[in-house]
Amino acid sequence: MDSSYIILMAIPVFFLLIVSEYFYGLYKGKNTYRMNDAYTSIIIGIISRFPTMLNLGFQGMVFIFFAEKFSIDLMANNKMITWVVAFILYDFFYYWMHRSHHEIRILWATHVVHHHGEDFNLATALRQTSTGFLWKWIFFAPMIMIGIPGEVFVSVAGVNLVYQFWVHTKHIGHLGWMEKVFITPMNHRIHHAKNQEYIDANYGGVFIIWDRMFGTYKAEEAEIEPVYGTVTPLRSWNPIWANFQVFYQILQDSIQTKKVSDKIKVWFSKTYWRPEDIRKTSKKYNINDIYNPTITTDMKYFALYQLFMIIILSGMILLSLSVQTKFDTTVFALSITIFATLTSMLLQNRSISYFSIILCSIIFISLMHFMPAFDVLNIKIKNAFILYAFITAFLASCIMMFQYNTNKLFNNKKV
Repeated sequence: MDSSYIILMAIPVFFLLIVSEYFYGLYKGKNTYRMNDAYTSIIIGIISRFPTMLNLGFQGMVFIFFAEKFSIDLMANNKMITWVVAFILYDFFYYWMHRSHHEIRILWATHVVHHHGEDFNLATALRQTSTGFLWKWIFFAPMIMIGIPGEVFVSVAGVNLVYQFWVHTKHIGHLGWMEKVFITPMNHRIHHAKNQEYIDANYGGVFIIWDRMFGTYKAEEAEIEPVYGTVTPLRSWNPIWANFQVFYQILQDSIQTKKVSDKIKVWFSKTYWRPEDIRKTSKKYNINDIYNPTITTDMKYFALYQLFMIIILSGMILLSLSVQTKFDTTVFALSITIFATLTSMLLQNRSISYFSIILCSIIFISLMHFMPAFDVLNIKIKNAFILYAFITAFLASCIMMFQYNTNKLFNNKKV
């Protein structure tokens, strides 16, 4: 039970709107995109679909169990009232799920990936967790228990998530009366701000009324410009590290603190709490410092090529899931994750990145051709990946050769 079909249908629209917002920003002289931040947002979004495609987690099994054992069947099938109640209830429980993920550290570890982005644009909406399946189901089980049909739950969940896409933009201002009822770009910008005045507010998915009812609503103040990102910044474009940064920090704190009760408490404490004996190691960050390593023009265009190809390959995987085995999907998902992560290293201006990408491409092609285990892979997608790896290695090699010749020419002139 998941809303992946609705999300699948929305994906082309998402990308069309992202491109439109980028060019609109250029036209207005208010561009809100950087290559590195946007690349990371989109890649994290793509990777977040892999656990769903691989049926990881047990949300569906848990919901079926609750439906069979505990449902009181209050809601009739195919009734408009059922859909309306389900839509409102889903957003109500979403509010409490979302709020809990901002207030409890172990839950924050799965949600933080959505808030790492230091730009605020439609691509930011794609920064979705790959680990949320671990406990998201807990908050929505009551809907199944009162008898919300599975297909209704899945549909309203998908619509709720799709709605949240458009509110991630700086190009839409106040919307009058809508601000009082619905989540809009104006009040959702506050949710993504890390200013002390704005932090931990406006949790609703569709409706802002929950925040107004439960005291978590905050309006934008004219004299305080929102600054985006997390108080403890990610300072990386690595999509894997983005998903596990806070888990690692919690584990470190749990190991380093001496008090046994604190070793447990650190997992379930408020997000800002740390044990007394290690609190002095907390690093203070200037919220106005933006992570933006200098990269060359070739890196930008190479990353753009990688992003385009990864989107195409991911689309091929999504559209052919019915003819793939779980082994197929796992291999293709891991391949995309590895190539995407290596490109993220390039955007961090790691000098070895081009070489790493070439080496990875060669190893990948060799494995696909010579390892019998990969002979069973879906042939069309497999060949598409091999072609992609070949072109990737070729382009990276050309760039490295050009850089070598340029540096050699420059050094000769100096001599």
